[in-house]
Amino acid sequence: MPLSIKTKQVAAVTAIVGLAVVLVSVWYVSSLAGFWLAETQARAKLIGSAIQHRMNDVVRTGDDPIEALRTDDGLTSILQASIYSENVMYAAIVDTRGLIINHTDRARVDTGMNTATLDLSTLVAASPIERARALWESNAYYEYREPLLLDDKALGTVLVGVSLLVLRGNIEAQLRDVAITTGIAILLTSFVGMLLAQLTLRPIHVIRTGLARLGRGETDVDVDLPDDAELAALGDSFKAVTARLAADRSAIDGQRATLESVVDNLEDAVALFSPAGALLFANPAMESTFVVPTGQLDQLLPRTHPYRAVVEHVLAQPDTPQRPTRVQMPGGGERLVQAHPVEGPERRLLGVMLVARNLTYLSQVESTLSYSRKLAALGRLSAGIAHEVKNPLNATMIHLELLKMQVAGNAAALDHVATIVSQVRRLDEVVQGFLKFTRPEDLQLQPVDIEQLVADLMPIVTAEAGKHRVDVRIEFPADLPKAYADPGMLQQAFLNLALNACQAMATGGRLRIAGALTAARQIAVTFEDTGVGITPEDLSRIFDLYFTTKEHGSGIGLSLVYRTVQLHDGEIEVQSVPGRGTTFRVLLREAPLVDLRLTPSRGILGLAPDVPHPPRSFSAS
Repeated sequence: MPLSIKTKQVAAVTAIVGLAVVLVSVWYVSSLAGFWLAETQARAKLIGSAIQHRMNDVVRTGDDPIEALRTDDGLTSILQASIYSENVMYAAIVDTRGLIINHTDRARVDTGMNTATLDLSTLVAASPIERARALWESNAYYEYREPLLLDDKALGTVLVGVSLLVLRGNIEAQLRDVAITTGIAILLTSFVGMLLAQLTLRPIHVIRTGLARLGRGETDVDVDLPDDAELAALGDSFKAVTARLAADRSAIDGQRATLESVVDNLEDAVALFSPAGALLFANPAMESTFVVPTGQLDQLLPRTHPYRAVVEHVLAQPDTPQRPTRVQMPGGGERLVQAHPVEGPERRLLGVMLVARNLTYLSQVESTLSYSRKLAALGRLSAGIAHEVKNPLNATMIHLELLKMQVAGNAAALDHVATIVSQVRRLDEVVQGFLKFTRPEDLQLQPVDIEQLVADLMPIVTAEAGKHRVDVRIEFPADLPKAYADPGMLQQAFLNLALNACQAMATGGRLRIAGALTAARQIAVTFEDTGVGITPEDLSRIFDLYFTTKEHGSGIGLSLVYRTVQLHDGEIEVQSVPGRGTTFRVLLREAPLVDLRLTPSRGILGLAPDVPHPPRSFSAS
């Protein structure tokens, strides 16, 4: 595993300091070992000098120097006292033949001396490495040797035996102290190295943090670097790169949002798969086809699904041209399906894009457009006929008034004339309602406060509710956004719904008018009553022109409500339970942040008011 820069820096500093401490320690221990060896040699030499001095005194007073050396109590005392010196194991005087004249151990007098013992002077003069090897590898005795001379004549040799075990123990004790000191030094060095590395690498950490923030999508990233000349230039370069990335990301986000909006609102189903068959993207039209929202191709679609076969064919043979294919969907309907290989540099397959067009829906749209054109022509024809009928009706009313003046004295004739006038007026009302329903309206769209609009209707609604003992409740949240609507037309539609609800509760009840914001950002206005309700067979016809269940109703009110919602590009939903009440729910668009003030003369999005539109739904129990 590669090491980090911080670890390398700490390791380097620690290694340098540790090596220096070890080298100094080795030099110190080596010097100390040499000093102790020299001291041991000096102590042995001192013992030899004392023996030499005593020998000179003994020999000059006797006739036999060898016998004097063997029997002198002073020499014996010096030899026996020498073993109390550190490292000295024995002291002896041998003659020229190697026989012991006197010894620390009197039992060894007149015996032979081991001549294989190593010379201490040679060890003291050796190199530090040889001294270290002798100290740790050899358990033999070393001897200090000094000749005994009498009038320049050699009588024998003074031998002082030295053991290195005690010296080795002293050096090992010193080495333990050195090891502890070295360990402490290394620990302190590591700590100091980490602090130095932290200070040295802080600019790198700051830049890495800034890059991580850039990777998360933040655009206002700044780095706080020290004021050094090199780091200041690096900080300026980072700011320039950040600004460029922010500008590029803004442009990309704008393009992505536009592309996603376009793809999400396509009627065609679009999906993108990886070369391994994993789903990368799908718009809402395609998501409804999958068994699970994400996963591999075999998890998303059953084996027999036609989409799966098309995608697998392209994944298996990406170089083979693919043509659009008509397929029958398992749930019904016909689709035009085509899969396109998505290639990168060097014709490397990056994925497969699947596009499916709903041919059944297109046929329905074409049929609806054709039917709409026919209805529009029929509406214009009907409006013309209604206009032509209205003129004779006006003339008929004028002549009926003149006829009433002519037969003023004939009661029976007046009754017949009154009946004719009543029916003509009723016919005129029908024609007026028909003209009003088919006449194009000029919408004055603007942000409308729905709660205030309903409050303005309350005087009229309260008066009607009082006649039928209806309790009216208003429920609007304080943060309800404004709707984008024509306030005049919307007020008339809401008034019709509220009055119809009151009239449906002849023996009393409760009317609830509530507002809410839906998850799709639509303004929902609900009119809920506890009246007689609507039967299932009548529920689907309530918005038809002239259909009414009231004894004296015209059948125009709810048709105008439906037409108003249609012109606002909204929706109206109806739920009713006979004997328990009815609920009307009107869905309107939320007002944009900018008041566009659209005033189309023939409805939203250019739709003619007589073009069919599906903004209503029914539910009955």
